[in-house]
Amino acid sequence: MKNSAANMDSKLSASNPGLAVDFKPSPIHGIGGFARADIPAGTRIIEYTGEKITKEESLSRCERSNEYIFALDDEHDLDGNVPSNPARFLNHSCQPNCEALLEDGRIWLVSLRQIRAGEELTFNYGYDLEDYRQYPCSCGTKGCVGYIVAEEFFDSLRRSNLSGEFPESVPEKHGLNHY
Repeated sequence: MKNSAANMDSKLSASNPGLAVDFKPSPIHGIGGFARADIPAGTRIIEYTGEKITKEESLSRCERSNEYIFALDDEHDLDGNVPSNPARFLNHSCQPNCEALLEDGRIWLVSLRQIRAGEELTFNYGYDLEDYRQYPCSCGTKGCVGYIVAEEFFDSLRRSNLSGEFPESVPEKHGLNHY
C-alpha cells in the first residue's frame, strides 16, 4: 500500500506542478492533500472537478457507495470520482481548515484560515444523519464528534454521546454537501 500511495503522490505532483498541494499518505485516512507552502486565509486552493450528472444518476451512484458526489443545483450533482480530480483525496475533519465553495457551477476548496506548509488540507464533508453510523470520523481533532456529519448536527451527536441515545437518521441532504 505504501508503494502505491507514494506512486500516487508522484503522479499527482508531476501532473500538477503548479498545484499548492502534495498528495501522500494521511494519518486521517488513505491519501490526503498537504499544503506545499503557507496558504493565506481565503485562498482558492484546488477545484473539485468531475462528471456533471443528474440527480437520478447521483442517487444510483450513491447507492453503489460512491462517496465523491457534491450537490450542484436542483437538477445536477458532480461526481468527483474521476482520475483527473485530485481534490477527491482531501479528507474530512470536524475542525476543517478549508470549505467547499460553489461558485458559477464550479466547486472550489477555499482556506478558512492561514494554513502552514505541511499541514493536511481538510474540509467538512457535510453529510446528513442518514446512515451516519456508517461513516465514523478519524480526524483526531479535539472537537471530533466521532462521525462524518455536517456541523449543524454536532450538538445533537454530542448530546447523544452524553446520554447514550443516538439521534435518528434524517433522510435529506443539505446544500453543498459532499454526499
